[in-house]
Parts: sequence; C-alpha cells; structure tokens
Amino acid sequence: MRLKNVPGSREAIAESEFVIHDFKETKGSFKKLFGNENPLHIEIGMGKGKFIYRMAELHPEINYIGIEKYSSVLLRAVQKMEAEPLPNLKFIRMDAEEIEEVFDEGEVDKIYLNFSDPWPKDRHAKRRLPSKEFLARYDKILRKDGFLEFKTDNRGLFDFAVEQLPEAGWKAEKITYDLHHDEEMVQGNVMTEYEEKFSSMGNPICKYIIYR
Repeated sequence: MRLKNVPGSREAIAESEFVIHDFKETKGSFKKLFGNENPLHIEIGMGKGKFIYRMAELHPEINYIGIEKYSSVLLRAVQKMEAEPLPNLKFIRMDAEEIEEVFDEGEVDKIYLNFSDPWPKDRHAKRRLPSKEFLARYDKILRKDGFLEFKTDNRGLFDFAVEQLPEAGWKAEKITYDLHHDEEMVQGNVMTEYEEKFSSMGNPICKYIIYR
C-alpha cells in the first residue's frame, strides 16, 4: 500500500491538535500561536517528519512548522507527536504553492528543503521546490537576512537548483556535493529518513545554504 492511500489518514489529520487547521488565518501571527518571540523555521515537504522533530528536540529556543502535502505521510509525524509531544513544533497539511498565503512577509527565519520530489520531466521544472518560481515565493516570506538549506541525493536536481540561483537573485553561502565527507558542513547535520537510506547505499548527499 502506498503511503498516499492510507485509509482514515485525512480524518486523523483533521482531528489532530498538532496540526494547524486554520493556517491561512494564522498568517502573521505564528509568534502568538506559539506564545513566544522565538525564531520560526519551516520545512517544506517534511515527509514523515524525522528531521524536523529532531531539530525541534535539539533547539527548544526555535519554533518549527513542518509542511506536508499528503495526509498519510503527515500522519506518521502526528503519531510521533502524540507519543512524545514537543511544544515548539506544529504541522500544516498543504501544497507548497500556497506558501505565500500562509506566512507573512519576512515571517520565516529559515527554510529547509530535504530530498524534494525531482519532477524529472522538463515541463514540470517549475514544480520543483528549489526552482526559480519557488525561490520567488520563499523570497517573500523569508526575512531579509534569512537562509534556505537544501539537501538531496539527486545530482540532476541539485545541479538544476544551483543553476537557478543567479537567475532568481540568490547566492550560495556554502555548497557541497558530498555532505557526509565535508567536515565543515556535516557539523550538526540531522539526517532525514531518505538521507539515512541513501547514504547507507553509498549515495553522496548534496547540500547548499543560500541567501539573497
């Protein structure tokens, strides 16, 4: 059974206290939602949530929001939160194309993209999360001195992402084509489910940290 088709997942997400349901009404008010003035970091396309859950564990001084399109995938993260809740982590089920409708200008301090769908066909390039089209969306919600981090094992997608930067008006602070053998960039690295799987197979992990 594919994760996208788990029966009852949509209903479970709709009832969860860990999911922000009226997220478009929360625009500009996420500090109020969390009840503090801490920075806000988001992961777009978080999958089962291992990365963002661990980040929230390690950094209680930061608020985190995990965004996932598919209820049956998000359900795994919700189940983890039910077992071991964290006060600085919330989830939103939504399509990333709506990101500007959810976060106010400069409301986000950092964005994470991890092992995003490569959308390999050329005609789907604008759907790729590190595309210039999405970078334009991130530009609006990310604070002016904020950063975006992207990891993938897909070299074609990573090359595409790097090529998009100058056209989109972004710059790379750091780039590596083999994260786990880069002594500087691997410091403090938190792995996703995909990262553990692909790196154990010997696949090099690419990563960049970018800014405007």
